[in-house]
Amino acid sequence: METKTGLGAPVTNGASAIIRASDLRKCYDDRVALDGVSLGVNRGEIVALLGPNGAGKTTTLSILSGVLAPDSGTVSIDGHDLATAKRQARDSLGLVPQSLALYPTLTAIENLMFFGRIQGLSSSRAKEASLKLLEEVGLSDRADDIVDGFSGGMKRRLNIACGMLHSPAAIMLDEPTVGVDPQSRERIFRVVEAAAARGAAILYSTHYMEEAERLCDRIILIDHGNIVARGTATELIALAGTETRLEVTTRKALAPGWCNGMAGVSELPWEVAEGFAAALSVVSIDHVPELIRRAGELGSEVIEFHVHRPNLQDAFLKLTGHALRDAPA
Repeated sequence: METKTGLGAPVTNGASAIIRASDLRKCYDDRVALDGVSLGVNRGEIVALLGPNGAGKTTTLSILSGVLAPDSGTVSIDGHDLATAKRQARDSLGLVPQSLALYPTLTAIENLMFFGRIQGLSSSRAKEASLKLLEEVGLSDRADDIVDGFSGGMKRRLNIACGMLHSPAAIMLDEPTVGVDPQSRERIFRVVEAAAARGAAILYSTHYMEEAERLCDRIILIDHGNIVARGTATELIALAGTETRLEVTTRKALAPGWCNGMAGVSELPWEVAEGFAAALSVVSIDHVPELIRRAGELGSEVIEFHVHRPNLQDAFLKLTGHALRDAPA
């Protein structure tokens, strides 16, 4: 297993790692795109590569898939070194790029058959796999329709099917849900989860934090070409040291120090345009009922309150110093 470490420290990959990368570096002229990225994805595991646009996610996937050569560092796919056994490594890999890799004038099944034959499948095996995947991505009733008439979500689902057709040991997806409708997003999640259940190692690049939290076993946070942290969502939130936040609005103003004497509770700076409100950092959510009771007594009445549990976005903000954002390319 890859051991969880703090802010960008080295990783250790065990025998089950299907996708391995060590010390990847890449520069474009004087701009450093990747600065020593190391990672591993195990069989049956979904790992998120999470970061803002321009953080290095697509560059990482391009190198791992053999589309782009690193300036230094090594990559292996299912035990095949990408530099010395490129054909075997690529045969073990399914790449789903962010830009749709489809032929718009062909039908859905013609696209799948084409990619299946490219991957070395026989006609019968390619057709069998195509029909199975069309069912899985929810397009079996559109098999003979021209792709140019598909919606964006349908094209995304077909794009994923093309990358999985040859049952690869490793699957890499680059922003697979960009611009899709909620129904297509849910279908994509189920397809990815099913592939992992069959034993594929999946590297899932995204800048949607809720996707990483929901779908992935582990998360790698990358920014400015560096891995800033890695682990489960729970581990990253703990690593960031963020705590529960309570916001409470009362009818009368609460005097400073109104929550003094409660261990693990501290007041936070807070301003509102109108009304009276307070914000607190709370170590344990068990303190909330007592705080609400006390606020009601000292502020005449609690008008409303909100409890914000720490999430991955809080962790990212704490670990990187800025929110997840669209960075320049």
